[in-house]
Amino acid sequence: MEALWAFSRTLLSFVLSLGILIFIHEFGHFLAAKIFKVKVERFSLGFGPRLFGRQVGDTDYRISAFPLGGYVKMLGESSDEDIPEDLHPVSFSHQPLRRRITIVAAGPSSNLFLAVILYAIIFGLFGLTKTTTHIGSVTPDSPAAAAGLEAEDKVLEVEGTPVAEWGDLSRLIQESDGKPIQLKVLRGDREFTVVLTPEIKETQTILGEKVSRPLIGIVASNNVIVEKINPFQAGYYAVTQTIGMIKLTFVVLGKLIAGAISPKTLAGPIGIAQMSGEVAKAGPLAFLSFLALLSINLGILNLLPIPILDGGHLLFFSIEGIMGRPLSIKKRELAQQVGLFLLIVLMVFVFYNDIYRLVAPGQGFP
Repeated sequence: MEALWAFSRTLLSFVLSLGILIFIHEFGHFLAAKIFKVKVERFSLGFGPRLFGRQVGDTDYRISAFPLGGYVKMLGESSDEDIPEDLHPVSFSHQPLRRRITIVAAGPSSNLFLAVILYAIIFGLFGLTKTTTHIGSVTPDSPAAAAGLEAEDKVLEVEGTPVAEWGDLSRLIQESDGKPIQLKVLRGDREFTVVLTPEIKETQTILGEKVSRPLIGIVASNNVIVEKINPFQAGYYAVTQTIGMIKLTFVVLGKLIAGAISPKTLAGPIGIAQMSGEVAKAGPLAFLSFLALLSINLGILNLLPIPILDGGHLLFFSIEGIMGRPLSIKKRELAQQVGLFLLIVLMVFVFYNDIYRLVAPGQGFP
């Protein structure tokens, strides 16, 4: 019974996550098209045969058989459509270039905007969570151990600079460049100072890269403080968090392409479903954070200049703007076939990755 409940929770959270992200993405395209009075023929969640839906005005709103995706079908979107002259004003292909760019870019932009909203909800409801400067453990034979630091000590200052959270403490230690530093420490109700010299050691970043940096041999405790903030502050931190995650996503993509990060870290639908179930079990804060991260990744992925993705269409539009005319239908169709092939290869790869992790967890690729 417990296994059935876990499976149901995983499936429900996966479908809910994917449904929300796809709906927001396609709604961005849909809304931009409606604003410019472009005829939207279909608004579908999922691909394949129509399961059910409703025709409202010019648009067929439908749920389709295969839930891994969705689309908005606009009049004149396909290159082989023959559009009567009287329908040119509502045809996508007959819109000015800037309007077509806006409609296509509205999908990924909606996903990024959703991340801002989700982070604003998180910060507004749960506040800002910060790790304190309490020491959780001290590494044996480290500079901290030699200086007499112990678990539960709280670092108050580094070189006379007050520190209230672990991030500030870590940053100031990094900035020492291995030179001796003075720490003011609180133990119980007694304050004292120690002087120690950080050791330059090789560690791994969150991206798995090996870097050398100064360390003193302390690990953060689980002590946190929660700072309640007003809605304006929540909005500000939501924007900065989203920008930071966008930058991190591009860094990860760059390192994947350069080979600095192993491709075995990529996850497909099965892996995402597993993570959805885990974060749903962890509670609403973890689920909302995961949904925001997925939304950012979906937005960035769709902006990649791969034909068949939104980024591929934007690439075609950029070429059109430079050349003063669109690429020929034959060239666009060839590029889209290449893009479709690349996406199929990627999907096969991530499915293999997911399945291999299931049957041989922690072993990587054979």
